[in-house]
Order: sequence, then C-alpha cells, then structure tokens
Amino acid sequence: MPECTRPVILLTGFGPFPGVADNATARLVPRLAKTARELFPAYDVVAEVLPTEWVVAPQKLADLLARPRTALALHFGVSKHAVGFHIELVGRNRCKATRDAAGRLPVNEWVVEAGPPELACTFPAHSIVERLVQLGVPARTSTDAGGFLCNALLYHSLVAADALEQPRLVGFVHLPVDLPDRNPQPGCRLDMRGAIAGGLEIIAECLECIGAPGPVKAG
Repeated sequence: MPECTRPVILLTGFGPFPGVADNATARLVPRLAKTARELFPAYDVVAEVLPTEWVVAPQKLADLLARPRTALALHFGVSKHAVGFHIELVGRNRCKATRDAAGRLPVNEWVVEAGPPELACTFPAHSIVERLVQLGVPARTSTDAGGFLCNALLYHSLVAADALEQPRLVGFVHLPVDLPDRNPQPGCRLDMRGAIAGGLEIIAECLECIGAPGPVKAG
C-alpha cells in the first residue's frame, strides 16, 4: 500500500444485513467522500463500504487503518431508533448473538478478548451535536451503539487507534434506516441531502478540534 503524503480522513459505511436490504450508509459514504475531497483538498479522503460481517469487517478495517497519517476515522451505520444524527459516545466490548450478512454468529461474546469493558469515542461528540443543532439538523448523543457490527467496528477502531497512536480522532454516527434522497419520511427529519451536509459539518468540526486545515472557502 503506497504511503500517503497527505493526512487521511477515513469514512466507512456498511452493506446490507438481515432486515435492512438497502443500507443507507452504503449510498451516503461515497457521496460524502466525493464532496469532502472538494472541500478538504489538504486530505486524502478514503471511503469504504464494509460487509456487515463479524469477521470480515474488522479485517478490512485493520487494513484501512494501517494507512499512515490517518487524522480521522468516521464510521456510519443505521439504527431503527435514529430519527436524525445519533452521535455515539462509547464502544462496548460485547457482541449480541445476532447473525450477520453471511448468516454467521459472532465467535465470542466479546469484541476483543481481554479488552476493557468500554472505550470512549475520541471525536468531539458534544460540540458536533451543538454545531448540527445550531444549523437546524436533528442530532443528539447516544451511549448505546448496540451489540451488532456498528458497536463492534467502533470498538475495533478505538482499539486500533490506541495501538497505532492514530487516527487522532475516532467516532461513530448512527443514521435512520430510511434515508431517501429527498424529502424525509414521516417521523424523520433527515434525508440524504441533509445527511451529506451534516456529515461535512462533522468532518469540519473534527478537523477544527485538532487544529487541522478546514474546508476551502468559496470565492
């Protein structure tokens, strides 16, 4: 894998899984990355849609995080409880006995053997929520990333960040399961356009937090 000369922003989403044939984050992440490359030209924006599988997703994540100079790892998933942006605060070392997209159960009840019970996200979750709410975007913090692949990937990412001393910031965002391109569904105040706009604000807030170059200004 060639070494990057620019700092890296890693964006990940998930593919389908039982009960969710169309994962909105599989559509979001490539679009978000395309716009982020234009707004944050000082960064190498890497986007990956991961299979929703207990074994393969962490393996692919490890390869992605092996890139040097990763400044931010921002992961996206969907939740039936989300009506806007749910900004996760912690990843927990636990797995529910839930079958993945390949029909397999987790190997163990923990994400990482002998790992701590929980790890805190390192991105500025509270200031992200404040920023989004000020812009009229529905957002709140969450202390429960679930027990499926969203939580497992977040926990793996936080463990890897600590071991590699990068990325500097790691976070996870849950979005609604139903995320149409336009016009939010009843009971949900977010569509794909709003999700992309909010995602860009999250990236900007994270970069400001570490004093890194922000978005280019128009004009």
